[in-house]
Amino acid sequence: MSSGDLGRDTDNPRRPGATPAGPGPTLPDAVRRGRGRRPAQQVRTDILDAAGRLLLAEGMAAFTIERVAAIAGTSKMTIYKWWPSKGALALEGYASKVDDMLAVPDTGDIEADLTTQLLTYVRLLRDTPAGRVVAELIGEAQTDPELVKAFRRVYADPRRAVGRAALQTAQRRGQVRADVNLDTLMEQLWGACLYRLMARADLLTDDFARDLVRNVMGGVRCDRS
Repeated sequence: MSSGDLGRDTDNPRRPGATPAGPGPTLPDAVRRGRGRRPAQQVRTDILDAAGRLLLAEGMAAFTIERVAAIAGTSKMTIYKWWPSKGALALEGYASKVDDMLAVPDTGDIEADLTTQLLTYVRLLRDTPAGRVVAELIGEAQTDPELVKAFRRVYADPRRAVGRAALQTAQRRGQVRADVNLDTLMEQLWGACLYRLMARADLLTDDFARDLVRNVMGGVRCDRS
């Protein structure tokens, strides 16, 4: 992409050699484009929105670059400028839809805050299409190395940063022991939810989330006997 392309939508369906986006999807509705070219950042935002909506509506089986392009009102060529594979786009589209839901609150009580966050996470995995999508993305990652990289960069690392910040604050407040390995602690909490999603989704309950936080905090809090 040239420097002149960065500030505008580089798609032009009439341009010779452009890859057609394919038939329009039934779900969700395609973006309605006005006259003129969209800024590149708006195109990217529209693509992520289309990817996230399609993924949560129909899952990975129905997720194709062609359908995302049709919904976003862009071309496959433009999508491949930013995402190297279908899986990488799907993962970033998913993250764009769920990130705000997975923030860790700060009430001053780390056990209560972790319980609130884990309940939100468990309900997202159990009660919405997001759980199926996560399972499908994990499966897709086994044969898509670009998706593995994207999972770490777009989803796992940012989620770890949020969790680590909350736990470091709890350490400074004297609620979590200073010698606790926070990476291991995060794996015990959120990793357990993913394991149960994949192995025993029927047991991914609210009580499981509450018990998980209670059990883990019983081993790491400063005031344990």
